[in-house]
Amino acid sequence: MRVTIFGGHGKIALLLAPMLVEAGHEVTSVVRNPDHVADVEATGAAALVSSVEDADEATLVAQLVGQDAVIWSAGAGGGNPARTYAVDRDAAIRSMDAAVAAGVGRYVMVSFSGSTPDALVPEDNPFRHYQDAKIAADDHLRGAGLDWTILAPGTLTLEPGGSAVNPGARFNDGDVTSRELVAQVALAVLDDPRSYGKTLVFGDGDVGLDAWLDSV
Repeated sequence: MRVTIFGGHGKIALLLAPMLVEAGHEVTSVVRNPDHVADVEATGAAALVSSVEDADEATLVAQLVGQDAVIWSAGAGGGNPARTYAVDRDAAIRSMDAAVAAGVGRYVMVSFSGSTPDALVPEDNPFRHYQDAKIAADDHLRGAGLDWTILAPGTLTLEPGGSAVNPGARFNDGDVTSRELVAQVALAVLDDPRSYGKTLVFGDGDVGLDAWLDSV
């Protein structure tokens, strides 16, 4: 498949890109900072310098024409509510609409386990801006007309990842997840119809990916 990763210099994306390349996919990683091109190219992916925050839908459509799949792993990184909404909500939604317009069938969103109204933190909690932005983006994806999968890990770590999940994880309950496992799950679900139309909440665990996908 021809795959575009948004947020190509993020920790998950830098782990995922070489996995995709090794699996035979043709990968384009979108990065905002030209200084990050060398890091991306070292993974075997092609680097595309573009700001998802600034790119309009027409620009995104042009970038996605001829692609088979999008993986959204971009984020504002928190701290600035306006930028959180601009990237995690608005730019993500533009990328979904652009994927539809460009004829891209598959879309994998890297979200998080708290992206649900059932897990809302208080409105005065600074984390709420991120939560609201992700909920809005995920909801838009569910109705966008794409073959979508939403990955919803919890607190992310830099620990080495196994290739097994805790399928019973929920927000702040068994959802601690290594970034390496998130990358492994993204690779596993990319062209697996068992994951289409599913929101997959998980953490590090002991259930193999194939058995897990059989059960979702």
